[in-house]
Amino acid sequence: MASESNGVSKLKTPEIKFAKLFINGQFIDSVSGKKFETIDPRTGEMVTQVAEGDKEDVDIAVKAAREAFDHGKWPRISGFERGRILFKLADLIDQHGEEIAMLDSIDAGKLLHITRAFDIPFAANCFRYYGGAADKIHGETLKCAGEFQAYTLKEPVGVVGHIIPWNFPTVLFAAKVAAALASGCTMVVKPAEQSPLSALYLAHLAKEAGIPDGVINVITGYGPTAGAAIASHMDVDAVSFTGSTEVGKLVMGAAAASNLKIVSLELGGKSPLIIFSDADIDMAVQTAWQAVFFNQDHSWRATEVRKVIVW
Repeated sequence: MASESNGVSKLKTPEIKFAKLFINGQFIDSVSGKKFETIDPRTGEMVTQVAEGDKEDVDIAVKAAREAFDHGKWPRISGFERGRILFKLADLIDQHGEEIAMLDSIDAGKLLHITRAFDIPFAANCFRYYGGAADKIHGETLKCAGEFQAYTLKEPVGVVGHIIPWNFPTVLFAAKVAAALASGCTMVVKPAEQSPLSALYLAHLAKEAGIPDGVINVITGYGPTAGAAIASHMDVDAVSFTGSTEVGKLVMGAAAASNLKIVSLELGGKSPLIIFSDADIDMAVQTAWQAVFFNQDHSWRATEVRKVIVW
């Protein structure tokens, strides 16, 4: 599916099977009917048009997630059963890894060989890890003074909003979604508008694995509309965001101003290093180069980076 021309890899665009919102187990158009273009950053050409969700669509998705949490079977089945389904999803990711890798490559500009070698195995194994943890979530029993005892009980928090950045779409979908699924939560996922396609494909695989309708909902759209609606929604119990510090502050503010939902933030930075005088400068340069350019074309080599650092 890839060819070489003048030393440049050309990747054939795969068939785009899913480009609508995924709500309550179905792929549907947005309420407004609006769409936006997702662009191949290698060529600047449009890959496809994706449904543009906004506040109304988030409301529908949250309602589906709330119904699935309050009355559905996912939080009520055994951890063992949830784990079995997560293992099946992991197997499906392995089976369809080439398609997912190609989607992230054309959508996020990721190097295909790295996506194959790292992103897909990481995602599959992340679901396996949390699948194994699903039946091991327990509290403690504490002996108190006198005839009393106390105990802690760990329960799913409820409806979770996941807001994912563009650079590792499959990896961060897995890292956020797998843990929430293992604990019995339901969720609304908003992938980055620059790279939404793999999240929709993964939602399809989740349904195929046996995750009930309404447990995973995916809203494609923009941060100031769909993302803000998730962060400020009164019926979302927790929100997880990975992205810039600036937007993280907005997410935290929206969460505090609404229902004081639990907030998890993984915020920006650019691979900083502290290099002491006795350090191996060549190793430091190589480490810096790997950290900065790992996720893009390796046209800059470590020698060029060394010049920048030494200067």
